[in-house]
Amino acid sequence: MTNAVAAPVWAELLGQPEAIAQLEIAIRGKADGVYHAWLITGPPGSGRSNMAHAFAAALLCEKDGCGECKSCLMAAASSHPDISTLATERVQISIDEVRELVASSQFGGSLGRYRIMIIEDADRMQERSSNVLLKALEEPPAGTIWLLCAPSEADMLPTIRSRVRRVGLKVPAVEEVARILIERDGIETKLAHQVAAEAQSHIGMARRLATSSEARSRRRETLIAALAIIGVTSAVNTAERWLDIAKKDAEALTNERDEQEKAALMRSLGLQPGDAIPTNLKSDLRALEEGQKRRATRSVRDGLDRILVDLLSLYRDVLTLQISAQVALVNEDLRTGINEIAGITTAAETIHKLDAIAEARIRIDSNVRDLMVLESLAVQLRRKAS
Repeated sequence: MTNAVAAPVWAELLGQPEAIAQLEIAIRGKADGVYHAWLITGPPGSGRSNMAHAFAAALLCEKDGCGECKSCLMAAASSHPDISTLATERVQISIDEVRELVASSQFGGSLGRYRIMIIEDADRMQERSSNVLLKALEEPPAGTIWLLCAPSEADMLPTIRSRVRRVGLKVPAVEEVARILIERDGIETKLAHQVAAEAQSHIGMARRLATSSEARSRRRETLIAALAIIGVTSAVNTAERWLDIAKKDAEALTNERDEQEKAALMRSLGLQPGDAIPTNLKSDLRALEEGQKRRATRSVRDGLDRILVDLLSLYRDVLTLQISAQVALVNEDLRTGINEIAGITTAAETIHKLDAIAEARIRIDSNVRDLMVLESLAVQLRRKAS
């Protein structure tokens, strides 16, 4: 099976034919009951959350994932009453959040047979929170289905792993991401391949880079600034610039997503842009807006992580040249600057820089002050005077 012949609900999932085939078996047999707990794993960019939401939509759709019925439209707009999602804006999922989700899981579906509970970042649960979830998995109410998302099985407690069915995802190939950008979004071939490589096969980021010249400019500015760091003063100034870039990128991305989600919700409610919202539907819009505000609080942190991932790709390219690896550069348009850095540093120094970037990602995710982390990193990335 390939995505080309799969149900429309899977359209956003690239390079996952095995996982889709596994889930469609469950969907076709849903009349006889679906297993109550699933763990979807895969690296960043593989589409864990998208897979969970597509699976939920297909389970609730009368046509097994048509993408067009009212149920599918509500699921796409995150307004389906039988789908509850826990996507924390914090570093850790709190025990209260898990307790609230478990409590709501006791109620059956209001529009259909199933009630689906999605935890997008299940690896962010501490042991106490995981134990609360464990009790729900041990004695699930009839019709309740849990979909957990995490980078790997090792991120979950063994007791939870023993109670779930596992679905493993992989990062799609750069060529496949480029193809979908060309065929579905009408992106020019050269640009599609460029952004697919720069996004390192993360389809959401690739589409954003392809459709936003501002996003591409901010990414390029980030990397050029890194290549130009010479002394401590330069490092401090660059760190401040990176933080400013992250804030601007987060603001732009948040505004775009907010508008798209509101438009999708309006369509699912049978309203056109500019229509007055009936009183009985205002609660749906209010719930969406509250969720968007919570997401905005983490947008800058996500923007900083994107900068760090881009920096990893930059110094990966430097190392590629230093060890004469026969692989394509991620940032081919910056080859001249990359080649210069490769010539005045050693592979050991580049590996040290890659380690520093990885450590910065951990510190950012641990709520260490953003600018402090960036300043420390920038100092470690400074180049030798040529």
